[in-house]
Amino acid sequence: MNRDQLINLNKFLDENLRYDGRKKDDYRDVEVKTGISVTAEGSAEVSIGDTVVLAGVKMELGTPYSDSPDEGVLMVGVELSPIASREFESGPPGFNAIELARVTDRAIRESRSIDTKALCVSAGEKVWIASVDITILNDAGNLFDACSLAAIAAIKDTKLPSVDDNYVVDYHKKSDNGLPLVKTPISVTIYRIGKHLIIDPTPVEIEASDARLTVGSIDSGILCSMQKGGPGTLTKEDVIEMVSLAVDKASDLRKLI
Repeated sequence: MNRDQLINLNKFLDENLRYDGRKKDDYRDVEVKTGISVTAEGSAEVSIGDTVVLAGVKMELGTPYSDSPDEGVLMVGVELSPIASREFESGPPGFNAIELARVTDRAIRESRSIDTKALCVSAGEKVWIASVDITILNDAGNLFDACSLAAIAAIKDTKLPSVDDNYVVDYHKKSDNGLPLVKTPISVTIYRIGKHLIIDPTPVEIEASDARLTVGSIDSGILCSMQKGGPGTLTKEDVIEMVSLAVDKASDLRKLI
């Protein structure tokens, strides 16, 4: 984005207006669909405007970590497929995919939203391992929020597969037991463009921004995670305003799942 384009964008924002007609604190249309995969134990598709993200949860029995022998395991991965954006390349996960996965994972993990002890089948021997795999189908901006929403929606949709007394899993038969989700963490990312704070940015707005803050919060509004990105610095006043806006918007998104 050149200097004239940035000046023009800021003039719009001075009037609380964006190129697509939204206000600074407006989301594009958000849609959440669950149960879209017959092979995953839980699945969800999230659309935020033209951004589309798919999340699937696979469950397997495995050996617990030695320092937590009576707790299940959660893993989150993100795939940035070239079909989603010309900016993405084939190959192993790069920095952007790793950051998306870590930020999504952190809100779920640090909020202790899943009762991992309830995922223990036999202490020190067998626990449930939940793998949340997120695939970006189309990147039109705001992947952080889309991944967060898709992951938690897929987790809520999950039903454990049946398992017999010999720890043999029958993936063709789901039980009535879901993942023990006790809180609903939602992440909202606030971007700063000049003196303006916006949510749900388009790629053009992301390019114009100099800093962002992803804030995870649970149902009560208590913070559970925070991740700063971008080269710009944030003042204390910036952070306070960003957190307040993020918690407020998380409450709206939580109603969708």
